Amino acid sequence: MKLLNYQQAFGAWDKTTEAMRRAVEQWFALYYRAEATGELDPCQRIPYTVVNKVVKAVFAEYNASAEDPFYARILQKLDVHRREILELAMVGGECYLKPWLSGEDFDFTVIPRNNILIFGRNSAGELTDVGTVEKTVRDRYYYTLLERRTLDANGYLTLQNSLYRSLNDQVLGTQVSLGELEVYRDLPECYTYPDPLNSVGLVRVKTPMLNCVDGSADGVSIYAAAVGLIENIDRNEAQLCGEFDRGESRIITSRDLLSRDGSLSEHLFLGLDDDPEQVGFHIFSPQLREKSFLERKQEYLRNMESLIGLKRGMLADVNLALRTATEISASEAEYNLTVMDFQRMWDRVLEQAFNLCCRLAALYGLGVAAPPVVRVDWGNGVLYDEDKLWQQYTEMVGRGLLAPEVALGWRFNMPAETLEERTAIRQKYMP
Repeated sequence: MKLLNYQQAFGAWDKTTEAMRRAVEQWFALYYRAEATGELDPCQRIPYTVVNKVVKAVFAEYNASAEDPFYARILQKLDVHRREILELAMVGGECYLKPWLSGEDFDFTVIPRNNILIFGRNSAGELTDVGTVEKTVRDRYYYTLLERRTLDANGYLTLQNSLYRSLNDQVLGTQVSLGELEVYRDLPECYTYPDPLNSVGLVRVKTPMLNCVDGSADGVSIYAAAVGLIENIDRNEAQLCGEFDRGESRIITSRDLLSRDGSLSEHLFLGLDDDPEQVGFHIFSPQLREKSFLERKQEYLRNMESLIGLKRGMLADVNLALRTATEISASEAEYNLTVMDFQRMWDRVLEQAFNLCCRLAALYGLGVAAPPVVRVDWGNGVLYDEDKLWQQYTEMVGRGLLAPEVALGWRFNMPAETLEERTAIRQKYMP
């Protein structure tokens, strides 16, 4: 197995439990599965639909900026990858960002969960020993870069790199020089940072849900709890298609009446090896059970919405379920909270990425000393209406219930706690 080859090449054993390994493999298989089998038909692509809808909602009104040019360029690189990052995290439960220096700026490589092996964690669940897998196809060869990052007790990070080449992507093949690919030519086989980094140098992007597979520190897919329902939906779809296929009307006659050149379709004529005088002609037209299959599928989809925390009607037909106004409001609020969870997750990703790049820049001698200051605006589309809240604030100011400096400070994202801060607001907005 490929996993065994990776562990043998790294010379270490992946501490991920067997249950989590199977779950991660299943999550990616469900997301990429497109071909129907005899029992399952994934034509609805439920995992893709869930991930796509939530990612769009998370970044619907997203806007971020940084005043410092160094951090503004980092933010620009993250914006390029942000959709890929969030999608891979939702599918695999987590993914990792590896910053690398391009000139005097940092860029990022996104590492999905199925391309990372965890060899060690500390008591807080943070990585201390990890192996990453990076694949490249060049000419007729498959190249696999294995990078091991080990953090010692004093916070010093050691990197070990090795490159393998094979004729197919199912095996590692033989080890070759790092210089065989230009992109890896400058990588050292082993390097220890001269100063403590106190991390393995990766940004962890982990979904906000608790682990429902084995209770470990590993992240879980956004549809982890609904895997059984997804399988049922795919099975139901295959049964429904089979029902229609088997529901064709057929004329049953003796086989000697069928032409060998195919002029009579066997989808219409079914030949039997019985006595022609006993068989005769019969019309077979079974009754379809479309309504039963569709009702069952809709029930599965509504259950998925409840498990994942989606708004009613995002997957199922909302008109098929009678709901009260309270139920409608509850489902919308739950969905908004789900979106907000992932937005807070992205806030943490930005914070980790900026702090890590700041430490790396200091180690590389780039002279970046200013702490990162980033402004993130998620817009009005989540849980509350900013314009409506501003209207309420202005009404309170007009009635003398709120100081205008506090309202303006909230509106323009300025602090208004101290007398000096309120004075600054008056000078800028209340001449």
